[in-house]
Amino acid sequence: MHTTGSRPRLVVSADGRGVVSHAGSRLLADLAEVTGLTSAFTSALRRLRPRGTGHDPGRVAVDLAVMLADGGETITHLAVLRDQREVFGPVASTPTAWRLLADIGPPALAALRAARATAREVAWLQAADTRDGIPASCAGGRDLPGLVLDLDATLVTCHSEKEQAAATYKRGFGYHPLLCFLDNTGEALAGVLRPGNAGANTAADHITVLDQALAQIPDAHRHGTDILVRTDSAGGTKAFLHHIRTLRDRGIHTSFSVGHPVTEPVRQAIRALPDRVWHPALEQDGSLRDAAEVAELTGMIDLTGYPDGTRIIVRRERPHPGAQLSLFDFDEGMRHQVFLTDTPVTGGGTAQRLEVRHRAHARVEDRIRCGKSTGFGRFPSRHFQINAAWFELALTGIDLLVWTQFLLLDGELATAEPEKLRYRLLHAAARITRGGRRLRLRISATWPWRHELTSAFTLLAALPRPAT
Repeated sequence: MHTTGSRPRLVVSADGRGVVSHAGSRLLADLAEVTGLTSAFTSALRRLRPRGTGHDPGRVAVDLAVMLADGGETITHLAVLRDQREVFGPVASTPTAWRLLADIGPPALAALRAARATAREVAWLQAADTRDGIPASCAGGRDLPGLVLDLDATLVTCHSEKEQAAATYKRGFGYHPLLCFLDNTGEALAGVLRPGNAGANTAADHITVLDQALAQIPDAHRHGTDILVRTDSAGGTKAFLHHIRTLRDRGIHTSFSVGHPVTEPVRQAIRALPDRVWHPALEQDGSLRDAAEVAELTGMIDLTGYPDGTRIIVRRERPHPGAQLSLFDFDEGMRHQVFLTDTPVTGGGTAQRLEVRHRAHARVEDRIRCGKSTGFGRFPSRHFQINAAWFELALTGIDLLVWTQFLLLDGELATAEPEKLRYRLLHAAARITRGGRRLRLRISATWPWRHELTSAFTLLAALPRPAT
């Protein structure tokens, strides 16, 4: 009888030299240099360096962001970089990293946000020089004009007592951050860490996050480019929508597409709609959506107090198994979802196109899920200020991953989720050799994605550098 599936016998020891893991994460560290993020962080945190000694606070902040992008979950995971000095250089100790986070108060946090905006402008210029620039957001099989900002909140469970952690509306305990992602690229433009009992529909928080997100967009794109703001029904407050409208007075061409609750007046209007005004809904590839229809309710609902030109649109469809239905949905036998928009009919603003555009807001759920695996799924400290700094560096780590994708990668990896990037590229092992006065990082000749990784390093070396 022949044995199958046998493996060669091994003798395991811990005396290897010149061998490194997580070699692909050097891409992230180098990209932070090339986009000017490291130098911008250094300038932002210069005052936190005591008498110019010790580790550069900006460099420590970048190392923490790289560690989070690499999949680290706690500050102690910085040891993955620190213990591979030949690849990552000198990396701060865990106590030093703790002290930096504790020193980042509101002024330093604002400086970090400004530094991220500076590096983002460089990354977008590099994309314009070496690629096709910032990609368009898509919905219904068509490219959408301009930029699309998606705002949404999420719950992060805390398993221990933390400052400002509180009971959530889902009977959990933790934080309730509100975030804004750029749908075109997946960049984490802005986010505010909030107590667990923070209101989902707080207009002031939505305004704060939106303003921070707009400040992250380079001037050349923020002014003169169409910017669509999408949210679920939590962002449908009149104060927030009026704020979006008043941004036009500052030369920012904003419009909105926000969810709206199915209130009793909405239910009555839906029941009054004749069958002939319902039109087939669209899938994201532009094909017809099975058993789903769209209709416009504008003129049938009192929208007093909303910005001029606000339209209200409804979609009904056969509920899928497990869908959360209201009594009205049970009675009608269909699931209904309603949203508001100020996009006019002229220029392609048909109810079908606007509905499939709004439904694409669901992509933000995937962005948040991936973000939770890139730092803000758990927080390290009992102190809220430290956790707020950690949150900002987690958003930075997300940006480093996205910039890596649209500047250095192609094909499947250019749109892959962080877990796939880590498995295929970032966590690749390599061997360090020296020769000809050069330090070489040798990826295994049998690693399936060795060519993608080496090509990314080649493209990184060719990126234009920011002016100093």
